[in-house]
Amino acid sequence: MLLALSVPLPAVAQAPALPTRVVGPQRVDLTFPAEALVEAVSQATVAAQVAGRVVEVRVDAGQRVKQGERLMRIDAREAAESASAAAAQLANARAHHERTKNLRQQNFVSQAALDKAKADFEAAQAASGQAGVGLGHATVTAPIAGVVAQRLTELGEMAVPGRPLLTLYDPASLRVTANVPQFRLPQLRGVTRARVEFPERGVWVEAAAVTVLPVADAATHVTPVRVALPAGVGDVLPGSFARVHFVTGSVEKTTVPRSAVLRRGEVAAVYVQDAQGGLALRQLRLGEGYGDEVEVLAGLQAGERVVLEPVRAGIALRAARSGGK
Repeated sequence: MLLALSVPLPAVAQAPALPTRVVGPQRVDLTFPAEALVEAVSQATVAAQVAGRVVEVRVDAGQRVKQGERLMRIDAREAAESASAAAAQLANARAHHERTKNLRQQNFVSQAALDKAKADFEAAQAASGQAGVGLGHATVTAPIAGVVAQRLTELGEMAVPGRPLLTLYDPASLRVTANVPQFRLPQLRGVTRARVEFPERGVWVEAAAVTVLPVADAATHVTPVRVALPAGVGDVLPGSFARVHFVTGSVEKTTVPRSAVLRRGEVAAVYVQDAQGGLALRQLRLGEGYGDEVEVLAGLQAGERVVLEPVRAGIALRAARSGGK
């Protein structure tokens, strides 16, 4: 049984104007949901490229950095010594090559000796260049602009080539990936719209793009579908749970805004305003949700006015009851 409690507001104490909406058929989107995870489109793991002790740490998790900004510095004295040795070998190989070239011009050495001196010189050049690059890797810089997600190395620890030091991601470029069962794929043909729900925050956003990847998992028989998020979503972290609602069509249904519905346990109700300004708390039987709207199966008639701000309506009712005493 659906219940209604109606309390007319007294004419002597006019209630403040309440925003309302006339009940009637609304065109809503037909969707099917799929669970998804938030991913960063642009992310990077920064690893050590030289061995040495970490002697400077300039950033921590959660800090924003610019591309090319210095993040850490590694004590690369061993790399510096290697670079000095390579430079000395290069100088020696250059001098030997010049002497051999002069001797060859006087026919004191063979062409083979000159070729070997030239090869040694070029090898020394390559070794010196490689040692110089390694020395430059002692300063760790940000490959992209973004946020430090994790700092995996502390000050004083030993850095080893290949060991991750930090992870970064760009918060301005995010997407969600949903794994859709293969029997659902025919419904996604031609689908270009989707809405992404973040249940823990109660936030819905319109997807920027929908891309069905041309692969399927052999064990679970699901296909990943990437849904791009618009820029400026805010407070969404990679790895967070999301729910994607793929829009497959539309239909007309009687709905009310979710924000207009009061819930007390299993009971759902809305405030209805009549032509004289009286308010009625009307119990509803609700159906499926469609984004910010929820379907009304029973409890309202077309043409009635639903108050969009139930808290203000409740305050007005209490004021009316107090004035009537």
